[in-house]
Amino acid sequence: MVGFVIAVVVVALLAVGVALRPLWRQTRGLAASVAALLLAASAALYWLVGTPGAIELAANRPDTPRTLDEAIVQLRAALARNPDQAEGWVLLGRSLSSQQKFAEARDAFARAVALRPDEPDVLVAAAQARMLADDSGRPDPQALRLLEHALSVQPDHQRARWFLGVVQRQAGQPAKASATWEPLLQVVDASTRPGLLEQINTARREAGLAALPAAESGADAAAGKRISVRIALDAEFAKRTALPGDTSVFVIARSADTPMPVAVEKHALSELPLTVTLDDGDSPMPTRALSSLDNVQVLARLSRSGNAMRQADDVESTPITVQLPANAPVELVIGR
Repeated sequence: MVGFVIAVVVVALLAVGVALRPLWRQTRGLAASVAALLLAASAALYWLVGTPGAIELAANRPDTPRTLDEAIVQLRAALARNPDQAEGWVLLGRSLSSQQKFAEARDAFARAVALRPDEPDVLVAAAQARMLADDSGRPDPQALRLLEHALSVQPDHQRARWFLGVVQRQAGQPAKASATWEPLLQVVDASTRPGLLEQINTARREAGLAALPAAESGADAAAGKRISVRIALDAEFAKRTALPGDTSVFVIARSADTPMPVAVEKHALSELPLTVTLDDGDSPMPTRALSSLDNVQVLARLSRSGNAMRQADDVESTPITVQLPANAPVELVIGR
């Protein structure tokens, strides 16, 4: 039954995704939600076909969900009846993550790990959910254990290696972080390498180690893909809101097809007006660096919560599409 529910969820949201595709740029949250479910489509359909019990009377089958929320409700109900299906917990975790419900996603992935304790993709997803659920900046010991085990099972798992280095650096172990990341230099593409190398060398400097040399051609290409951004606050908006000076301002560059940033800097409202330069050193995920893209959207986000994930009361500037390399500074005004 759970397999059928998952297949219904995936197929229904495939249909929703096709119908709403022209609106994806305006509704990136929906696009991300559908994309998260598409990642699980193959596994879900395989599960359905491979499970004889999935062929049931039509009267016992759930109604096709019309929204992601309805799909999640059905999936939760199916898992309550049959909680021993790891694929269901993984799909639930991905769906909740797409809604930025990271604490609930963390719990769903934990159930999947209990059922699949040696599956690297599940271990990494569980660790990532734990990291996103806690924005304190403190290292998560359980995430560390999950990632170490994932790498012990599959030493060439790139995401496990990247996130393990992140946790190690959070834990004040920059030498370990750089050693964990360095093997990635041999497998990432040329456009990603400069951003990754910059992160490694930052960790090496923190550890008192000499920087690794850059490949000249890659470094030159990355250096050309920088964006100068000027950020200001609309005067009328500033008077009307009277926000405190320590309110967070995020300056973000992202691909047009995903809400995840390829470069981000955090500043205080009191620093505005401000000019910053976004480059590969600002990438939260060097496996997808700014220099790997030809076009990006640039925006500034005012966050009362200080959370890097967008909240309901955040205020954003109008996104501006920039072709790289950028020939002129980008002007952003928040609150206009």
